[in-house]
Order: sequence, then C-alpha cells, then structure tokens
Amino acid sequence: AMALSGVRVLELAGLAPAPLCGMILADFGAQVVRIDRLSQSAAATDVQGRGKRSLALDLKRPQGAAALRRLCGGADVLIEPFRHGVMEKLGLGPEVLLQENPRLIYARLTGFGQAGKYAKSAGHDINYLALSGVLSKLGRKDENPYAPVNLLADFAGGGVMCAMGIVIALFERARSGRGQVIDASMVEGVAYLSSFLWKSQNLGLWSQPRGENLLDSGAPFYETYRTSDGKFMAVGALEPQFYNQLIKGLGLNLDELPAQMSFSDWPEMKKKFASIFAQKTQAEWCSIFDSTDACVTPVLSFDDLASHQHNKERSSFIKNDQGEVSPRPAPVLSRTPAVPSCKRDPFIGEHTEEVLLEYGFTKQEIAKLYSDKAIEFKNPKPNL
Repeated sequence: AMALSGVRVLELAGLAPAPLCGMILADFGAQVVRIDRLSQSAAATDVQGRGKRSLALDLKRPQGAAALRRLCGGADVLIEPFRHGVMEKLGLGPEVLLQENPRLIYARLTGFGQAGKYAKSAGHDINYLALSGVLSKLGRKDENPYAPVNLLADFAGGGVMCAMGIVIALFERARSGRGQVIDASMVEGVAYLSSFLWKSQNLGLWSQPRGENLLDSGAPFYETYRTSDGKFMAVGALEPQFYNQLIKGLGLNLDELPAQMSFSDWPEMKKKFASIFAQKTQAEWCSIFDSTDACVTPVLSFDDLASHQHNKERSSFIKNDQGEVSPRPAPVLSRTPAVPSCKRDPFIGEHTEEVLLEYGFTKQEIAKLYSDKAIEFKNPKPNL
C-alpha cells in the first residue's frame, strides 16, 4: 500500500495550485475525487488530474450543495480553492462541515489567505510573489523584477505547501481524532519558502543591489552561458575548490586571473567566461565537465530531459498510456513509494455515479439528482 492509501480526498475543481495539491495526494495513494462544475459551464482546465476521478456537481443548486455536504461526511480531506466567503455563501463553510464531520481536514488554498485587506481580491502568481517580497529579489541588474513563470507562488507556495499542511493535519489527527481548517495563503507560502533570504540578511549575501550579488546573477561563477550551438550551460562553482575546477575546464590559469571574490572584476570575468563558453557546443562542454566537481551542467530543454543519462538511470520521468511524459512523483520513499497512475486524466463527470454509490447514495437518489440537473455523467446511463 502507498503512504496515503485509504485517505479520501474531495478536491473542488480550480486552477493550477489546487490541482497540483490533489495530484500530489493521489500520487502517494489517496483516493482523490475532483468535484467539477457541469461541463456546460466548465472547460476541462485541470492538466494535473493524474490518478483522480471526476464527479460533476452543480454547487449553485441547493441539491448539489447538499450532496457535497453529504460527501464531506464520508471524506478525510476537502481542498477548496475559492476566494474568501464563497463556500460560506453556499452553506458549505468549515463551521457547517466540521460540525457534521469533526474529523474532516478542510484545506483552504487561496492567494491572499482567509483574512486581511486583500482576502476577497483577485490575483495571480505574480501578485502573490510581489506581496511576499520575493519578487523584489528576482531579476538581473538594471532590469525590472521578473516572475519565473508561475512556479513559485502558485505551485511551491500554494499547491506544495497546502499538501504539506494536509499531511501534517492528518498526522495530528491520528493522535487527536480531530480535523481542522488549513488556511494556505500563497503569499505566506512563498514568503516561508524564502526564509533563507530573510535569515541570511546579515551574511552579506544580499548587500549589493539586485542582480549584483553572489546568487542572483551577479557572480561570473553562478551564471548561465550560451554555447556555440545556441544551447546553455549552468555554472554554480561557488566554493574555491569547485571554482578551481571550473577555471581548469575553461582552459584558464588561476594565477593569471583576479581573485574569485573580487566584486569589481566580476563584470569583466563574465565577458571572459561567455566568450570561452561560446567556442564549444553544449555536448563538448559536457564531455569536459561531466566527470568533475566544477558544478557545471547542461541547461536541458523539456525535449532533452528524459533522454539525459542521469534522468534515465533514475527513471525520473514517466510516460502515461497516451505517451505524455511528465516528472515522476518526488521524493522517493523506500518502502511505500508513490505509484502514479498511467491512465489519462478523467473527463468531467466520468465517475459521478461510481463515486456517489461509493459514498452511500442510492441509485434512486442519484437519479433524482440527475433529473434535478444537479449532477452530470460523462456517459449518462439509459436507465436514469
């Protein structure tokens, strides 16, 4: 059995962060049911539906909201991605659901959290990143701050932190027998991720303006360089012993260069390194650096990842039965590793009847919900 086998999760369909949270739980064995809106009013936007089943339910109809209440009575976890107050309006707030099922873990995943000036405001990853302070640290010298796609706030500060909160709450529930509400704010999640930035202020790592420090593209030995075939190498030769190997691999003489930590020489050294890296292909640089501790690695494209020898040896990427490649779940557990589903993602409403029956609804009750237009089937059964 996988680590989360037997854990029943209801995930209210939403955009990127909540689906990742649900997929992590499903990958490690939880039974995740995605509660979708009816397909007339919803496009299937969840590309992280691996291992989930789909139940199509109209929560705006009283019968649909009542059905969800009943489902929550038999669930361990509810993942809810709406703005503050939406669930309360539907009569599905935590006060109601936890009273009916005191063991329920009610995870609320939002950008700004459940309280505060922006709690009811719209936002996206870049806004949460901005409010966390992290965005002010990202970007090169003399350029505007930039967001690294929507990875940091949506997925790391949101989906992953929420999944961690759920697992922590499940662990605590094993002792107390009681569920609780998780307020997962992406602003706070990504701020927490940046604890090192806060805690290292006094080390002098960030004393220069943005883009001129050791780890933010200021240093020539912590940088990316273009190769002669238009690809890139990533250099992270921070410690002196690694830096020495970098210099050797580049064919330079350490004695003829400025000291590694001579800040004023960094811009000139960058130009020197860039001109040397531009003289060979990525493959040629790999053959020079692969067997060293110079901390120089190829910048792999998505097309190259799965075929790279290291990733192949670890089976780091998996294929589903549609031939789509994606990263395998991490981290790897020795006894109860994740076994991700190889099936395609579910269609909206594909498992509506199956899930309702599992949660104790009768065929007659399901037929009534269908006639009330509160639920939907991907393939409606002729007898309903």
